[in-house]
Amino acid sequence: MSFIKTPESALPFPVLVADIGGTNARFALVTGPDAELLIAPATATADHPDISSAIAANLGHFGGLRPRSAVVAVAGPVTGDRIPLTNAAWVIEPRDMIARLSLDDVIILNDFEAQALALPGYRGSDIEAIGPFDASGIDTGNATKFVLGPGTGLGAAAMIRAIGMWIPVPGEGGHVEIGPVDAEDYRIWPHIEQVGGRLGAEQILSGTGLPRLARGVEAALGQTRSFRTAADITTAASAGDEVAVKTLQVFSRALGRVAGDFALSLLARGGVYLTGGVTSRIDRFLTDGSFREAFEAKAPHDALMRTIPTFVVRHPNPALEGLAAYARAPHAFAVETGGRRWKAAQAPEHAG
Repeated sequence: MSFIKTPESALPFPVLVADIGGTNARFALVTGPDAELLIAPATATADHPDISSAIAANLGHFGGLRPRSAVVAVAGPVTGDRIPLTNAAWVIEPRDMIARLSLDDVIILNDFEAQALALPGYRGSDIEAIGPFDASGIDTGNATKFVLGPGTGLGAAAMIRAIGMWIPVPGEGGHVEIGPVDAEDYRIWPHIEQVGGRLGAEQILSGTGLPRLARGVEAALGQTRSFRTAADITTAASAGDEVAVKTLQVFSRALGRVAGDFALSLLARGGVYLTGGVTSRIDRFLTDGSFREAFEAKAPHDALMRTIPTFVVRHPNPALEGLAAYARAPHAFAVETGGRRWKAAQAPEHAG
């Protein structure tokens, strides 16, 4: 049996792309298949009652151009015509967007699906390698890739190459189990608060999880701190605080193990890419060798792991870039739009 993918109809340009987070919304405009992004400054979701109002308020950044369609990335599943955001008061209603903004077409995707869509297009300074790897003889450009993002939570998605297209596969990989490995872990893990009787990766490998990990480190070291946020910990680590430094060392090793697990389970020869707000604040802990050492320590497949690259994503707007890549060439990606695409009643089809 052969698999035939029906090409997606092209989105009418200009296409508005939007990355909607709990705190900020980011908007950009794609004016054509070869055009660079026109990016508006980030806007606080709390400053606007809904997405349509926020878009309307930002159209002035696009030189008088108005979008004809939109591709929007949101955190969480897309179910039905009303899509509530997890960490913001907005409820996204695509039909309302079409009516109020005179759009022909609206597509809503998952936020880490957008991150995955960006992976094949990264070039030069968009990414920075973490540690050495030996990928000689391997076509890493067309191989499976994985993105892992410790931010508020721990997002995860794969990008798989098949039938001449890229297939983004979002999921809830951030909630896989994570346990102790070395002697130091075994001293710390009994002091880490469990959630629902288990310890998932996101419960320590995220901005919300870092204070939980720090409390475990405090108890293991017999010390007390008053860290309330991830920023408290990264700031204290920069000043040399023992507990904060140890917390980020443990964090980096554990993140390396989880990244390695995903690379091994998917055989992601195209690399694992780290994104997310926490990643950008812990550079020296990711590049000191411990992350890569933990990533490769997958006996009996250590040699295989040494061939898989790992990267920090340096691109300032990875989700917008991924959405723009899809908007420019939807036929290049196997994205399921059933139940996630809305058209104006009289909008014409545009051949892809």
